[in-house]
This record gives sequence, structure tokens and C-alpha cells, in this order.
Amino acid sequence: MHGSITPRTEKIAIDGATLAVTIAGAEKAPGLLLLHGMPNAARMFLPVIPELASHCRIVAPDLPGLGGSDVIANPTFDRFADLIEALLDQVGVGKTFIYLHDYGAPVGLEIAMRLPDRVLGLIIQNANAHLSGHGPTWAETKDFWSHPDPENTKAAFAHLTFEGTQAQYVDSVPDDIAARMDPKDWEEDWRVMSLPGRLDLQKDLVRDYGRYVERFPEIAAYLKAQQPPAMMLWGRHDPFFALAETQSWLEDLPRMEAHVLDGPHLLLETHAELCAMLIKRFVARTTPDV
Repeated sequence: MHGSITPRTEKIAIDGATLAVTIAGAEKAPGLLLLHGMPNAARMFLPVIPELASHCRIVAPDLPGLGGSDVIANPTFDRFADLIEALLDQVGVGKTFIYLHDYGAPVGLEIAMRLPDRVLGLIIQNANAHLSGHGPTWAETKDFWSHPDPENTKAAFAHLTFEGTQAQYVDSVPDDIAARMDPKDWEEDWRVMSLPGRLDLQKDLVRDYGRYVERFPEIAAYLKAQQPPAMMLWGRHDPFFALAETQSWLEDLPRMEAHVLDGPHLLLETHAELCAMLIKRFVARTTPDV
């Protein structure tokens, strides 16, 4: 099945918000919902979308307050899921694969748990859904969740700077791998995050992520009961999501195909070609009629 491989980005009004959405591929192809994380946008998927669009109907939204999407009032990951679920309906995507990365995980997993029959499979890329993924870098955020006093609050939001944005890309990454990345990417992320209302939204998401963490047992129960087809793509040089998280995913999904790669938290920045090939193979094997 072959559709257009040229992505287009549209502004789509959903329930009072306007989302920037990149769309590509034939309308009747299996859906592939690509959910990015913090601090970037759906542009992280641009290196893989043309290749994946020959097999899938791509829907890659900028999450609210990131990229070209509006800031929304009272942002939560459940509210993001409401908007993305409505977006899928509006663009005519029913059953879909869901790519989970970083902040995209609480959004995509909420959709999956609401509508398990809609999920063709999960593609898990440096996404936490277990406490095992919380290494030392989470200590200050956990202190904030339990005791949001002024000192803990300041520490939990300390990453919301240009330097913190750059760190999402290059911290703990070997020099030769970091050299493959373009500084313009984190410069653009920080430009967007500096726009009015964006940093306040990020602070709200740090707060709400604590509620997501409280739901980890519920998520594990969903994974163990439903056993959705799944593939993992994991950059091992990730200071934010510990490598132990990969084992927790494998315990919940023992038939999952897993690839731990010599890459960063933002794996598509350095391994796009390999990841696109692996995703295409997973989609073809899971939906053999495509």
C-alpha cells in the first residue's frame, strides 16, 4: 500500500484549541499516531515520516503549548489525550499504532487504556511507565511532588532554561553521537518555550506528571492484561529515563521486540534511518495486509 510520502502540516481546531498537525500517507493505511515529548515538537519525526508514510497514515500533532499548537488553559495529560482522541476522529483515523516518547507516553497510554480495541500496537521510545525508569535525576522532582515548598519548586523547574533544553539532547551522550545533532533544534525548542504562556504550561505538566506516576500500577495492569503488540526503540545514553525501565517494559510485555541502541534520549536525532526501517518492519509484521 503506497500513499503520498510528502507530509503536510495543518492547523486543526479541536474543542476550542488549535493544534498543528503533520499528516501523511494514504487515508486507508493503518494509522500511526506519533507523540513527541518535551521540549520539542512533531518536527522530531520529520526524518522518518516520508519513509513511514508508504505504510501508514501518519498523524503527528504538536502537543498543546509546544511547536505550533496553542497553549491551553489548565493543561493536563488527560486533557491532551482528549484533544488527540478528538483529532484522530476528525482526521478519520480509527485503529492506530501509537508511538510513545517522553511526555507523549502519558497521552498515548491514556488513549490506549480508554480504547484498547483501537490500538494496533505500541512503539515505545524512551518513555517511562514504571518507577524503575526514575534514576537520580528525578530526585528533585519527586521532592517537589511530595513537598511543593518554594525550595523544591525552584529545583523542580530549574530545567526550564535554554541550558536545560539543550541538556535534553546532549547530557550524558558520547561526544561522537552528540555531534550528529543540530543545535538549531534545541534553539528552536527554547524559542517556542519562551513564548507567552509556554513556561507556565511546562510547570503545570511537571505537576501533572506526578499524577501520571501514581497511575503506573494501573498502566502495568493494562499492559499485562491486553498485551498489545509492541516494539521498543531505546537510546541507552538517556540520563532521564534509566535503562532499568526497559526491563520493566519487557516484564509487562514479554513478547515485545526490543532494540536498545547506542543513542540519546532523542533517538531519532541520531538513528532515524535505522528506526524507520525497524518501525516499517514491525508494522508490516503486525498488519500483514499492508
